Amino acid sequence: MTRRSFLRRFGLGVTGVALSRGAALPGAASPNRKSTAPNFILILADDLGYGDLGCYGNLKNRTPHLDRLAREGLRFTDFHSNGPMCSPTRAALLTGQYQQRFGRIFEGALSAREHAHTGLPLGVVTLPESLKHAGYTTGMFGKWHLGYELPHLPTRHGFDEFRGLLTGDGDHHSHISRSGDEDWWHDERIEMEAGYSVDLLTQHSIDFMTRNKARPFFLYLAHLAIHFPWQGPDEPAHRVKGRDYWNLSKLGPHAEGQVRSVVQQMVEALDASVGRIMAALRQLDLDNNTVVFFASDNGGYLDYADRFAGEISSNGPLRGQKGDVFEGGHRVPAIAWWPGRIVAGTVTHETVMTMDLLPTYADLIGAPIPAGVDGTTLRPLLLQGEVMPERDLFWRKDESCAVRRGPWKLVRSGRDVQLFNLDDDLGERTDVSAHHSMRVKELLASLATWEKDVDVPRAQRTQ
Repeated sequence: MTRRSFLRRFGLGVTGVALSRGAALPGAASPNRKSTAPNFILILADDLGYGDLGCYGNLKNRTPHLDRLAREGLRFTDFHSNGPMCSPTRAALLTGQYQQRFGRIFEGALSAREHAHTGLPLGVVTLPESLKHAGYTTGMFGKWHLGYELPHLPTRHGFDEFRGLLTGDGDHHSHISRSGDEDWWHDERIEMEAGYSVDLLTQHSIDFMTRNKARPFFLYLAHLAIHFPWQGPDEPAHRVKGRDYWNLSKLGPHAEGQVRSVVQQMVEALDASVGRIMAALRQLDLDNNTVVFFASDNGGYLDYADRFAGEISSNGPLRGQKGDVFEGGHRVPAIAWWPGRIVAGTVTHETVMTMDLLPTYADLIGAPIPAGVDGTTLRPLLLQGEVMPERDLFWRKDESCAVRRGPWKLVRSGRDVQLFNLDDDLGERTDVSAHHSMRVKELLASLATWEKDVDVPRAQRTQ
């Protein structure tokens, strides 16, 4: 099914159902609303590690709002970003597909230098497009990192509104990119604003919620925090227009030994943002009919270029960091919240991925799931606590690959192959491949089949 035919079917065949059949849709209607369709708020942190929040065991960062969200909702212990980098996960999140289907460039961060004229393909159905054609108003506030020029902007992929940055690591105060360019957008034009990125994006999100409280909305709040340049809320700007930052100056103004407290401030600013969003939900009387999902786009940095070791993020007991296919690169904190529907204070150990969100949202409103989606709906897990269906899951970045089947994880780097049982060895310290040769063979075969599948465009397979 093509994108156009899917959207035509979606718009004509679903909108009236999704906005009128109250008995078929979960959630209770607010007095100010004409529909029982739930709102969706998706908050994506940047580079937040598995062990950076209090509810995941961090004893230093003060994260009371996210901890409360976990107490009132469902906390995941085995949630994974689709990639160990920014752009890959964002592509998978918005399409419900493995990002590799769009080309090998989507295994790493899209560069404003090397990939300036490309972006997320226009032919793929996105999450905001799906929801928009079911009657939702859609808004994105934050980091895009999936294209730098028309037609690869958020407004061409289903978002009615966009404010934020297109690149991956703008200055949190001056909003200047690594190339020294202004990078703060309103829809399809530059519109610079003064303020800390976390605060600006939070306020725009609240304004969007307020303006659209009488209709179903999808809010995608994609924070830049805690990505470098590492800057606290009360610091001066680091970057200035016209200067090049394609070197280690991109990390910010702080020397080794000074970053730990700054990153802590950024984590806590992120937490405060979640607190403001939740407070606004309650004030607008939308809390009982809104699904909130919080996650990180990849694991945290433990060091950068052999510097700042121990000063940046925490990945808890996990091996590796951002950029790795070991658990520290892609197992991330995640929380789902929906009062009265998701049981408060629950924890799930089911293995899920970012690409599962698109089919989940579609399923929650009774809408068709786009053809070709690789993700699986989480609705039975979220609402009934059911186990996920068995499936193999895959990660790949450059020459490093991983495949997961139940507790078993195979990691291949070049010709080197390692096997881990994550139930016994969450930190991936002990390679047991020598004792499980048949399992290694099976997982390598599964990985080869997956690579063949994602590396051949679907259009070519039908010719």
